[in-house]
Amino acid sequence: MAKEKVVVPGKKKKLTLFDYILYVVFAILSLIIIVPIWKVLIDSFNAVGVYKFQLWPSDPTFAGYLTIFSTAKLFRPFVNSVVTTIIGTLLGLVMSTLGGYVLNQYEMPGRNIISYFLLFTMIFSGGMIPEYLVMKRLGLVDNMWILVVKHGMNVYNLVLMKNFFEGIPGTLYEAAKLDGCTPMQIFYKIVLPLSKAALASIGLMFAVTIWNDYSTVQIYITNPTQVNFQYQLRVMIMDGDTPTTAYKVSQNTLYYASIVCAILPFMVAYPFLQDYFVQGVNVGAVKE
Repeated sequence: MAKEKVVVPGKKKKLTLFDYILYVVFAILSLIIIVPIWKVLIDSFNAVGVYKFQLWPSDPTFAGYLTIFSTAKLFRPFVNSVVTTIIGTLLGLVMSTLGGYVLNQYEMPGRNIISYFLLFTMIFSGGMIPEYLVMKRLGLVDNMWILVVKHGMNVYNLVLMKNFFEGIPGTLYEAAKLDGCTPMQIFYKIVLPLSKAALASIGLMFAVTIWNDYSTVQIYITNPTQVNFQYQLRVMIMDGDTPTTAYKVSQNTLYYASIVCAILPFMVAYPFLQDYFVQGVNVGAVKE
């Protein structure tokens, strides 16, 4: 019989050549990611538009950010993005959790038919023109609330929540029923407290999708007061539609400040939700 290796607690593992190669590769990848972000961040504080890489701004200024939050043409789309992202994420979580919980009730009549119908929509779509006509009939054309309604239900996220709920031990449901809990009491007293990881990961998916949605605004919205920040950022950079401002700021500085405002919320949120995100996706996507 082959002897098993005994691992001594506290003894450091000897690094191999492969380990050093991995460190070098990941260091290079980190630099490839960090350097462009650092350049954008530094240039957003630089009053003089430069094209070379700088570690620190040569002429520091906050004019770019002050312009965003004092100019209606930029601040209004930013507020629209924040409002639609928050409300759309909450609506998506409510619909996904309730839908996943209902579909997890095996005694519910028509459960399989509803499941097949929802899964069918993941494969086939009615097309752009029927969707546009439906949105127009609902009064959502030229209305920023289309971002909330359109992303309020995501079948993929609903399936993840359903799979996650199936992983909760059935004995908990039975014990709650014996204690006299109704299905809704079981939902918010037992199921939701155990679903923090899934809620965090799916909520992050909803938030990122709504915040970065550019194509929906491009297709359905022409009213400049109803567009989101991502669309306004694209128009400003690609079409040169820079708003007039009382602050002395270069065009490049304003561009970079707007880019930072567009990516900063989720750059800050990801590190705190990373563990929940990985755990929630793994538990919801893999069934034992």
